[in-house]
Amino acid sequence: MTARRTKPAAYGGPAWSPRTSKLGDEIGTIWARCGVSREWDPLRAVLLHRPGPEILMSSDPDPVQMLAPVDPERAACQHDGLSASYREAGVEVHLVEPALAPPPNLLFVADLLFMTPEGAILARPASTVRAGEERILAARIAALGVPILRSIRGSGTFEGADAAWIGPRDVLLGRGPRTNAEGAAQVAAILSETGVRVHMTDLHPDTMHLMGQLRFLASDLVLSWKQRMDPGAIALLESSGFEVLDIPSEDEAISGFALNLVTLGPRSVLMASGNPVTRSFLDARGVVCREVQVDELARAAGGIACMTGILERTHTAGG
Repeated sequence: MTARRTKPAAYGGPAWSPRTSKLGDEIGTIWARCGVSREWDPLRAVLLHRPGPEILMSSDPDPVQMLAPVDPERAACQHDGLSASYREAGVEVHLVEPALAPPPNLLFVADLLFMTPEGAILARPASTVRAGEERILAARIAALGVPILRSIRGSGTFEGADAAWIGPRDVLLGRGPRTNAEGAAQVAAILSETGVRVHMTDLHPDTMHLMGQLRFLASDLVLSWKQRMDPGAIALLESSGFEVLDIPSEDEAISGFALNLVTLGPRSVLMASGNPVTRSFLDARGVVCREVQVDELARAAGGIACMTGILERTHTAGG
């Protein structure tokens, strides 16, 4: 009689080892530590691009979507100061460091990805000037060990600065010049698969990103540009338990990028220096403010939040 052979593991035999863990359970083991589910949780890791000669690709700012010509040496020096400010706050800083000559707007990393608890949604920028930046980001975050949950496809456009976590199960998503209806629908679809509700809001005509309208400071506090916000979005935030503060100075919001700040943790922010009205306003509400000079970088048409790709925030019970 021929002995009965045991099915090999390769064909599903007894030694076969099924993968039963969820992707979220593998963050920090198979995949690198990463993830965001609340905008005010302590910031742990960011991705930045230090600008170089590419920032002077054109003496005319319009073709490269900037506000004015930028001094590359001063811009690089200020960017080093930004990295140092994050490290002093206990945040791990990763740099994009592309293998080939980068395009001029790559320093605005926040536009290129949106982090979830299970990894990144890769953006598809709306402008031809920025087309292809997502490929550079994809290579870098993959090298860092960050999962890519979805790349926006078809005719969809989406930029990460148009989305924000209201809470672990809710995201506010802005539709406007940078995120079109198809891109927003694709983002909503992947988030819904993870049990997240997406609340759409249409952006004010003068606002390029949702990021330009509001920043979360704590579990109960939001700084916003109320005049430019959809009343329905304000009502949603208030019904979610947030006090919605209005910016104290439109001049500082426009010329000083005062609203373009990054939350380091509950009631703790990193903001652009040179905005005394906004700084005093936040101080009076118990928000601890660190400042860094970015006026040369701002000539490229963005502030601290625009330049900061968020990779990890640590969820805390309070705040």
